[in-house]
Formats: sequence, C-alpha cells, structure tokens
Amino acid sequence: MTMGSRMAGSALFRHLGPRLFSAASASRSSAALEPSFSLLQSSSLSPSPVLLRLFPVRMASTSASPALGGEAHKEDEAKSAAAVHPSEGKHVSSYWGIERYKITKEDGTPWRWSCFTPWEAYKSDTSIDLNKHHVPTTFLDKIAYWTVKILRFPTDIFFQRRYGCRAMMLETVAAVPGMVGGMFLHLRSLRRFEHSGGWIRALLEEAENERMHLMTFMEVAQPRWYERALVLAVQGVFFNAYFLGYLVSPKFAHRVVGYLEEEAIHSYTEYLKDLEAGKIENVPAPAIAIDYWCLPPDATLKDVVTVVRADEAHHRDVNHFASDIHYQGMELKSTPAPLGYH
Repeated sequence: MTMGSRMAGSALFRHLGPRLFSAASASRSSAALEPSFSLLQSSSLSPSPVLLRLFPVRMASTSASPALGGEAHKEDEAKSAAAVHPSEGKHVSSYWGIERYKITKEDGTPWRWSCFTPWEAYKSDTSIDLNKHHVPTTFLDKIAYWTVKILRFPTDIFFQRRYGCRAMMLETVAAVPGMVGGMFLHLRSLRRFEHSGGWIRALLEEAENERMHLMTFMEVAQPRWYERALVLAVQGVFFNAYFLGYLVSPKFAHRVVGYLEEEAIHSYTEYLKDLEAGKIENVPAPAIAIDYWCLPPDATLKDVVTVVRADEAHHRDVNHFASDIHYQGMELKSTPAPLGYH
C-alpha cells in the first residue's frame, strides 16, 4: 500500500507539477511587473528601450486599458469610437479615408455627383460646323477612311435604328482612343524628360468626355445582356488594335478617330431626325446630363443629343488636327494642345 501510494503521488506530481509552477511563475511575474507598468503610465517619461524590447505589445499602447474584457474596456472602446468620429454624418471607410468638401450648386442645393465637379461642367458649343470633312488624299488616309466605313456596316445591321443602344456601343469605343493616346504620350514624356505641350491632358479630357456620354445614355437605354457581351468583345478587339496602330503610326491612329467622329456626327443627326419625327419619345433629359452640360431644368433628350453631337464634332477637329501635325513631320508637343476644346 505504501509503495502504491508513493507511485500514485509521483504520477500525480508529474502531471500537475508543471502546470502549478508555471501558473505560479506567471502570477509572480505579472505581480512584479505591475508596479513598473503603473509607474510608466503615471510618469511623463518615455519607457526605456529595454522594456520596449521585452514588452513591445503592451508598451505600444498609450492608453491604460485592461488586458482582459470588462465594463471598463467597453467604455474605453466607446470613448475611442467617439473620438474618431467627432461630428455626426461623417463616414470614414478606413484610417486613410478622406472626407470630400461639401459642394453646392449656384442655387445652394447639394451637388449630387461624385464623378465630376461643378467646375468641370460646361456649355457645349453647338454652333460648330457639323459638315466639315477631311477628304482622304494620301494612301494612309484612304486606308483609315475605308476602315471606318467597313466597321460601320455591321453596326448598321445590328442596331438598325435603335439609336439609344447604338449610342452606348459607340461611346464604349469612342472613349478608348483618347486614353490610349494619352497613355502613350505620358510614357514618352517620362522616358524623354520632356513636356507634352498639353496633349496628354487634351486626350484624357476627350476620353473622359466620351465616358460621360456613355454614363448619360445609360440613363436613357438599358443594354440587354447580349449587347453587354458585344461591348466586351468589341472593346477588347478595338483597344488592342488601336494600341498597335498608335504604336506603329500615330498619324494613322488619329486619322481613324477623326473619321470615327464624322460617323458619330452622322449617327446622332439621324437620332435627332427620329426624335423630331416622333419615332423616338423625347423624354426629359437625365439629371446627370443637365448638370454636366449646364442645360436648363426642362431640357429633353433632344437637347442632350444635340450637345453630344457637338462634342463629337470637336473631337473630330482635334484628331484630324493631331494627324495633320504628324503629317507635317512634327510631334504633338511642338503645337499647343486645344485644352478645354470639347
């Protein structure tokens, strides 16, 4: 019995001994360190590097919050949350969240759009000549001209006279060249340590303007699923083709866009004819169009198509102008860009 009791006690000690002694050591360590922490918290002196190395997590906090949960801990969290959000109505998505300034219209109403600001809005110059045409004379110009004519043929078959959906497809393509051209000039400017003459901004303005056309017509006609699929395919092909075209010959690429814009003017003119004939309902203009083009509050879809057509005419002039500069053996930077020429 004595031997059995000793063996049982020995086995129990082997199992419980490490746990008892480790818990006691931990309690003695925490008791020994507590005065140090309270001294550091009550003192205005910085903690020593030795303590920072030994206790990096504990010393990183400047507020005295309990290590374990409890009512005091919840109160501290509530105070911290109140300190982060001092004013009502503010929403910060992360530590780096930047609150936007409050923007109002001239009449004092809040500005509703986050994609553009009031100083980016403008009144389109609708007095521009819509009938201007660059007659192709060189071999490269003729290739550009007939390339656009060939591309128009399947578009006419697919969309026919559904000009709302046609406009959406057109704008998804028309917004690509400005971005590609601006990207090329941007990278060239970085490589050569030179200015671009403002052409980077001019081409990016064109791309943004075309994208706003798309955002406007999205409010007028909702694309079907197969039209969205067609946009994906056409944009993928056109982007890569235009990228290679601009890489090989910028004058050819800009000439193609010039002729594309001429076709866009024709399409929007036909759109207006159907609106005037009553074949398409002349619905009220989308709110985003009224604010972007500074249209009157009672503007209609006809007014929107009119200003969009004027924008396309301006883009026509810019791209034919850029192509002419290249034909003269110069680079775009040698001629000031027509900034703000929508």
